[in-house]
Amino acid sequence: MVSTVQPTSETREMGRLISSEKVTDTAVENARGDNLGRIEDIMIDKISGQVAYAVLNYGSFLGLMGGKLFAVPWNMLSYNTQRNAYVVDIPEEQLKNAPSFDAGTYPDWSDKTYHKRVHDYYGSAADWYL
Repeated sequence: MVSTVQPTSETREMGRLISSEKVTDTAVENARGDNLGRIEDIMIDKISGQVAYAVLNYGSFLGLMGGKLFAVPWNMLSYNTQRNAYVVDIPEEQLKNAPSFDAGTYPDWSDKTYHKRVHDYYGSAADWYL
């Protein structure tokens, strides 16, 4: 088993996470059906293969410009085939106050304190990052 991971020069690849674009541009809604934005990216743990986060783009103009990015723990999302969207059961107001970042300034994915803060905020029970 690999116990260490070499850092890469790609800013979206740090520690154990690597970006994947397989679900980008998929809509994200809350349980009431309100549009919360679109998945900009997903972050996958390089060692376990587990999806760690959906990077949600919220508040952009026409889904193209601006907006904030949020790392939403993957276990908080479920896919609704009838809506063709991922659903996260959080109110829009809670999302607005969640830890966020801007495009081009991704967080340090190797920082366990960051992971704990995000998981605690959303009430996620995932513990893969420990």
